[in-house]
Amino acid sequence: MKNYLIDMDGVLVHGQTMIPGAGEFIDRIRAAEAEYLLLTNNPAYTAGDLAHRLEQIGLIIPPDRIFTSAMATAHFLQAQTEKASVFVIGESGLTTEIHDAGLVITDIDPQYVVLGETSAFNYELITKAIRFIMAGASFIATNPDPTGVSEGGIVPANGAMAALIERASGVAPFYVGKPNPLMMRTALNYLGVHSENTVMIGDRMDTDILAGVESGLETILVLTGVTQREAVQKFPYRPTHILESVADIVIS
Repeated sequence: MKNYLIDMDGVLVHGQTMIPGAGEFIDRIRAAEAEYLLLTNNPAYTAGDLAHRLEQIGLIIPPDRIFTSAMATAHFLQAQTEKASVFVIGESGLTTEIHDAGLVITDIDPQYVVLGETSAFNYELITKAIRFIMAGASFIATNPDPTGVSEGGIVPANGAMAALIERASGVAPFYVGKPNPLMMRTALNYLGVHSENTVMIGDRMDTDILAGVESGLETILVLTGVTQREAVQKFPYRPTHILESVADIVIS
């Protein structure tokens, strides 16, 4: 029996709309008693928040079946430095995980600057982040996605803001989320499964599929999100399978 790591945005949902066939796909996984985990680069919400939001559109996913880049970032920082001090730009999904990991959030001489998705960017926060990084703080970003998908179309995402801070500070961030294999290994350990019998399902060649390829997973690209079929040939790597949507995935 295969295990499944499943991206969320562009695979199961578009904003607040479920992608047709997503609910039935999750039902098939449960019926087969396969292990699965939603693996999202979006750090803005806690697993509980995301479970609630999904429930509102009819997709029932328990919080313990959701793993975010914020969770991976908190695990990483906890492993690096006990009780590290962190300056955070991000939403409650990120700050909650950092607090729960026993880290200290501060704007006084932090060891790390952590950047996550947020719609509350302002000049003061960005300036502080740049100054802390130039003073020696390590620069961590939850995920490198330059854009995301909403019901209205493409929106700017975390990688775009990270590029601004990198340009101003001269320091490139360490990205924890996909395609970093660190995110994949952390998720596999969280689920208690192995890469050789796990499938990564995603809509982005540059994060989801690359992460799966670099981690030795079987990969499925679905065409309901960012990457279209004709764009696949631009990349030096290929997904194992290309399908129109999760509705076409056979659980085995």
